[in-house]
Amino acid sequence: MSRTVYVNGEYLPEEEAKVSVFDRGFLMADGVYEVTSVLDGKLIDFAGHCTRLARSLSELEMQNPHSDEDWLAIFREIVARNGVEDGMVYLQVTRGNPGDRDFAYPSDDVKPTVVLFTQSKPGLADSPAAKTGWKVISIPDVRWGRRDIKTVQLLYPSMAKMAAKKAGVDDAWLVEDGFVTEGTSNNAYIVKGNKIITRALSHDILHGITRAAVLRFASEAQMEVEERNFTIAEAQAADEAFITSASAFVMPVVEIDGAAVGTGTVGRVATRMREIYLDETRKAAV
Repeated sequence: MSRTVYVNGEYLPEEEAKVSVFDRGFLMADGVYEVTSVLDGKLIDFAGHCTRLARSLSELEMQNPHSDEDWLAIFREIVARNGVEDGMVYLQVTRGNPGDRDFAYPSDDVKPTVVLFTQSKPGLADSPAAKTGWKVISIPDVRWGRRDIKTVQLLYPSMAKMAAKKAGVDDAWLVEDGFVTEGTSNNAYIVKGNKIITRALSHDILHGITRAAVLRFASEAQMEVEERNFTIAEAQAADEAFITSASAFVMPVVEIDGAAVGTGTVGRVATRMREIYLDETRKAAV
């Protein structure tokens, strides 16, 4: 049975879903997206994703086609129609179809294109990788300068993922001016003693929803959090490293550019932060 997807107000079999060839998301990557995890049939960190969606749209001078309450109803409906217990909901909002191609933005009467689809991932929170950790490589960060806007222009992250795959590892950390910015689709952290270190928010990195929750939980657990730049060499010399994202939650990193981090095994801080994050966000899921 095919999935049900949502396109501009309609719930359709995926085979019948269509977007115009003149849609600016297709022609210009002129759109934003969000990925919301589903655990036990409920949405994780939904309010945070709505807030970031609104910010991304505002930064691109795009209309937000729905209120948070309407978004919640749509998300719940597509989860229910597809019977998703564990998995993700992908949302994309583009500037829409102006009827032709032009670099200039169309007038405000062109409605945004809204697409949602689900991916079922049974056992999403029980990934075996959480027990063994990820290995990463470092590569130059040559993305555009507004990484804080969660746009659909994901070509370089895709290229970075493929570089990691070809190197036989799990992901890549991106480096700019000698410092780690973030992973290909996640925020990056190191641990030294009882201190979690991660790059401060700016235009340089995505303002991760999971990041915000994890740092809040870490502070509540009396851990010190330091938001500053760090190098690959510092990361290799750290006690632990990990990443956060909406679909990986908290994932330990045990090797960077062939060098073991700490003991080269999953550390207690990453393990504990994953436990706390999953426990607390499940309680707050909607």
